[in-house]
Amino acid sequence: MTDQQTTSTDHTEHVDLLVIGWGKGGKTLAGTMARAGEKVAVVEESEMMIGGSCINIACIPTKILVHDAENKRAADDTDEYFAKAVNRRDTLTGTMRKKNYSMLAELDSVLLVSGRAEFTGEREVRVTGGADTMTITADTVVVNTGSVANIPPIDGAELGGRIHDSESLQHVDPFPGRLVIVGGGYIGLEFASMFAHFGSKVTVLDRGPRPLANEDDDVAEVVAQALADDGVTIINNASVTAVGDGSESATVSFEVGGEQKTIDADAVLLAVGRKPATADLNLEKAGIDTDERGFITVDDHLRTSADSVFAFGDVKGGPMFTYISLDDNRILADQLLGEGKRSTKDRSSVPYTMFLTPPVARVGLTEKAAREEGYEIKVGAKLMADIAAAPRAKIEGDPRGIVKFVVDAKTDHILGAALVHVHSQEVINTVALAMRHDITATELRDTIYTHPSATEALNEVLGALK
Repeated sequence: MTDQQTTSTDHTEHVDLLVIGWGKGGKTLAGTMARAGEKVAVVEESEMMIGGSCINIACIPTKILVHDAENKRAADDTDEYFAKAVNRRDTLTGTMRKKNYSMLAELDSVLLVSGRAEFTGEREVRVTGGADTMTITADTVVVNTGSVANIPPIDGAELGGRIHDSESLQHVDPFPGRLVIVGGGYIGLEFASMFAHFGSKVTVLDRGPRPLANEDDDVAEVVAQALADDGVTIINNASVTAVGDGSESATVSFEVGGEQKTIDADAVLLAVGRKPATADLNLEKAGIDTDERGFITVDDHLRTSADSVFAFGDVKGGPMFTYISLDDNRILADQLLGEGKRSTKDRSSVPYTMFLTPPVARVGLTEKAAREEGYEIKVGAKLMADIAAAPRAKIEGDPRGIVKFVVDAKTDHILGAALVHVHSQEVINTVALAMRHDITATELRDTIYTHPSATEALNEVLGALK
């Protein structure tokens, strides 16, 4: 069960801090507390998830594949190129797992336990690994188990064979010439863009009237066109009724406008959201409440309904980003070692990026949301191809995209921004920082930026507010 200690049935340990799951926030807090002299235990069920979802199945491995897909040349053999990309993915994630393990294993006061955890009482957990069990009690417990793919209640929607979730599709073999994606959300569109660049004929079946329902129409239109340019077909208002895996291909049945249709595929991706990984935790034994979707409910300081039990990251719902989990760690570290003032209410202007080609980055309010909230606003928006003062995208051969700002007309404060262009995942952090520190649109407009850079677009677009 652990490389640091031989365990046997009924072995019991008491620690100051118990972290269940090796996610970003939990592993960071574990190291901080151990270096502060606390005795810490970290429990992880799968050796392939050491380090958490981000480095193993989510952020890092998928962005490796996105990068390699974007750099595929027409002359490259698709099957061979994809296999090399997957191998590079696996090599890097394996290296990162080892590093994450050593970062905690080298700390004398950290007990690393391999096995499945379940609560048996208040701040008491039984861990089962093979024939061995261990009972761990703790002064403080953090549930950090993350989320798993949500499998929709659709006839035949069972993982296996040609039917995949976002984890298994990263190792799909053989490479699918035809890929059907059920779901047009962020995960679905990222994989659509990625596999189209690798060489798949991609069809996305989206329940909504258009992709990116939370974005302004002009932004969504630019993104949809970029996907179409890359060969992705999006069928809107599509209600999937069945999925089947036959001897020659998979078949997806769906309804559009009252008409039943089917489409064949070499692989099907079910991308209809995530659910909390709590099925085997026996939360009720610890008195931990969940919401109607099963996510653990927490207060502004990440406290659950159970005394001295906290929840980090995806398992508590809300934005499912690794940097949110890292900030969760900061909140609890302040509770345990600091003044206890930090809370989730401190978060503002949190950016996010969809790694399409080009990437879609946004922070704050859309134009539509700002108007609905009653703001008097100014809007600046330009297609990246029309921004003369920012040639970086043209230099890199992909001038597609849009830069859009929403500004409070009374205060000159930036209310939100949508950036769709090369390197937007970097530029959005500058915008978010400006918003958090009340730097005005005028100041951001008149700042000196390096040339040629994508950031220069801020000069021109903010100079065109109206």
